[in-house]
Amino acid sequence: MQIALVTETYPPEVNGVAHTLQHMVNGMLARGHQVHLIRPRQGRDDQQRVQAGLTEHLHPGLPIPGYKGLHFGLPARSALVESWQHNPPDIVYIATEGPLGRSALNAARQLRIPVISGFHTNFHGYSRYYGLGFLEPAIGGILRRFHNRTACTLVPTQALRTELQASGFQRCEVLARGVDTQLFSPQRRDAGLRHAWGVDEHTLVVMYVGRLAAEKNLSLAVESFRLLQLKRPEARFVLVGDGPELRELKRLHPDFIFCGMRTGEDLARHYASGDVFLFPSLSETFGNVVLEAMASGLAIVAFDYAAAHEHLIHGEHALLAPFADHGAFIRLAQELAQSPEYLNRLRLNARELAQSIDWSTIYNRLEQLFKDHATRGRCHATITENE
Repeated sequence: MQIALVTETYPPEVNGVAHTLQHMVNGMLARGHQVHLIRPRQGRDDQQRVQAGLTEHLHPGLPIPGYKGLHFGLPARSALVESWQHNPPDIVYIATEGPLGRSALNAARQLRIPVISGFHTNFHGYSRYYGLGFLEPAIGGILRRFHNRTACTLVPTQALRTELQASGFQRCEVLARGVDTQLFSPQRRDAGLRHAWGVDEHTLVVMYVGRLAAEKNLSLAVESFRLLQLKRPEARFVLVGDGPELRELKRLHPDFIFCGMRTGEDLARHYASGDVFLFPSLSETFGNVVLEAMASGLAIVAFDYAAAHEHLIHGEHALLAPFADHGAFIRLAQELAQSPEYLNRLRLNARELAQSIDWSTIYNRLEQLFKDHATRGRCHATITENE
């Protein structure tokens, strides 16, 4: 198949959407498909990748205010129409709803190329974390109209599918996420790294991995750790990631360990060198970091939704607080701190479960969705022409 994938974020940018899309691309390439990756240029030095089966089309973009290192693509309908007229893809997958994604949707519809979209980010929900909650209904309406113009919208969980359909989103299909258990593994635990953090093997290390931004609800993680620290004074809090709240967090909490952005084996080493993973976010569509923490053998405290709800059982693989119940989240974090045996049992169970969440199953589902909608699109185009 010829698959066009349109996105306004992709590695080396570091975020959950870019991570997921890279897996999608690699999965389709491994199955012998041709992938045309269409994305904004990420700075002056950004060059097209050279990889068998992959063709990159870089379009002009501009930095996203408040999101260091991320760009949004400028409209490119004419360029896409010209390109696809000469070499039409069998299916177009649009991962982001920005100007480039909208151009791709309009171009594909003009040329009668079937389009699938992905709902990767709760942009309407983010507005409330930046003092723009009054815009949430309007942003939700814009997203709904965009996705309803595509053949189907892929979402990562059944719960999100139910939520979006109740809001008027049509034709939603679930495409779950997987985790690389070879990369993320307890075997990557590094005594030297823990020593650099000033801890020994018996010290409780609490981890947060992700963007340091308002929508991640980091104040709850901080409060939970401080109260946990009353029970375990030697405990340390390690944060991996970058974002607009980094400077203020450093100022208010100089005893925290800030590791910055990490990727690949280095990221896996940081995960595995911790003990407890606090994930206080209430704004996720999925939360890939939860699966990475599971695979790394961490004891997880999270809210019971998105990836945690989809894969974890409270008390067996992790401790899950009712959605938005901050008090319960704090109590569960303290509970872990007081029971090392319970903590270790959760760590073992989480790792065992992660090994059953394989990316190959996800690739099979994605490939079948692409084939089905490409076939339907061709049939629809033939019927329309005959009419």
